[in-house]
Amino acid sequence: MPNTSMAIGIDIGGTNLRAARISGTGEILKRVSEKSAPDPELVLGRIADMVRLLDTSDVKAVGVGVPGRVDARRGVILSGGYVNLASVALAQRLEDMTGKPVVIDNDCNMALAAEMALGAGRRHANVVMFTIGTGIGGALAQNRRITRGSATAGQLGHVTVDVNGEVCACGRRGCVETMSSGSALGRHIARAGLGADISVDQLFARAAAGDLQARGILDVWARPLRAAIDTAVAVLDPELVLLGGGLGRAAHKALACAPAQAPWYQCPVEPARLGDDAGVIGAGLQALAGPDTVAAISSPARPKRARRAVLVNGIPASGKSTVSRGIAERMGWPLLALDTIKNPFLEVLGGGDREFNRTLGRASYQAIWSVVGEAPPGTSFIVDAWFGFQPRQLLEDHLRKAGVEQTVEIWCHAPGEVLAERYGARLDQRPAGHPGATYIPELIELAKRAEPLRRGPLFDVDTTKPIDFDDITAWLRAVMPSDA
Repeated sequence: MPNTSMAIGIDIGGTNLRAARISGTGEILKRVSEKSAPDPELVLGRIADMVRLLDTSDVKAVGVGVPGRVDARRGVILSGGYVNLASVALAQRLEDMTGKPVVIDNDCNMALAAEMALGAGRRHANVVMFTIGTGIGGALAQNRRITRGSATAGQLGHVTVDVNGEVCACGRRGCVETMSSGSALGRHIARAGLGADISVDQLFARAAAGDLQARGILDVWARPLRAAIDTAVAVLDPELVLLGGGLGRAAHKALACAPAQAPWYQCPVEPARLGDDAGVIGAGLQALAGPDTVAAISSPARPKRARRAVLVNGIPASGKSTVSRGIAERMGWPLLALDTIKNPFLEVLGGGDREFNRTLGRASYQAIWSVVGEAPPGTSFIVDAWFGFQPRQLLEDHLRKAGVEQTVEIWCHAPGEVLAERYGARLDQRPAGHPGATYIPELIELAKRAEPLRRGPLFDVDTTKPIDFDDITAWLRAVMPSDA
């Protein structure tokens, strides 16, 4: 249908019912909401009321995102959780009420359709999404199409993370929904003896202030989700994992305490961008497009020849320059190193104090990404720097401006005492302006707390051991194939 057509998108949640009139380009034109309920007939009545408030002659179809197992091709609800509409012929009854075609699908499928059309998944073809709310929903897209299996693939909330865990509504034990959903967070808070009115934002504030109890609650909430994400990555090998739903951003923040452990199962994890609007937008777009497409509007696929960067990361004297040069020699990719740009300026200008060195470092950092941004699409760079010396958001801004679509990270490290010995041994080889011997105690302390970025796939290199460049290059070819 043309983009002048409209649809009504409905998102059925465990707490709220949301509906909106949606344009063909995904714009919300009018919205209404009601409280949800466990009674399916009551829910159906409230949905009918919302549709009447939104309906116009320009509305061509109605889309409904339903929690639980939905056979979208047949328009049948198979099962649900808090809101179980399996006993209600929802699509048929709404069609009878409105006289318009009705498309139903799992609510997370609808949210993923919206994110791939307008949100965080726009430039990706293979995406996994978890929605964190009263329960946990899941959705998969491969080659920009929702994956359904025989009917209901994508039930990621029912990935088992503890075979001896609590009984789930699905009948199995230890599903991630029982441990990392909003309902589960409430139980974790109650078991810790905290008041039921404490919010997740308050938990983060307490944890940041050093409250070990709050930190423990967030940890026990996040780690099962990390296990489920790692399992999804191992099985599906997506380009991106999205966390949506009312608690998606909070869950993403909590995962900072539970990073991926296995180097094989690394994948970028990002919060969804459309928030609570994703469900109604996706439902509206799916209603216009039909249930077998990801989105009704044209959405740019990930460029086949995007710029890419290998981030060789590590603090001073960690061995990253040796690793970077070895990779460049074997892969034939251009190498940009912070010191390579900065040192000629220090030599010509005759050095300077430490503050001048830092200023020059920031300028050199910007220069690196300016060079990357001017390179032809499809170029893969190796960037050698200690990425912790600047705010993370600055890196994200540089990558966006430079048009870098994929990064992988190689983390170089060694004990502080080894770094101190290396740094001291080459003091006389550095141009004036670099920190001198007084920096060594600071370097030792930095080695204790320095961590990788964990932005994209990660390869760990202990530079006190012989460097296996064959292993590194094989990994690079696997995670950055030449036809990407």
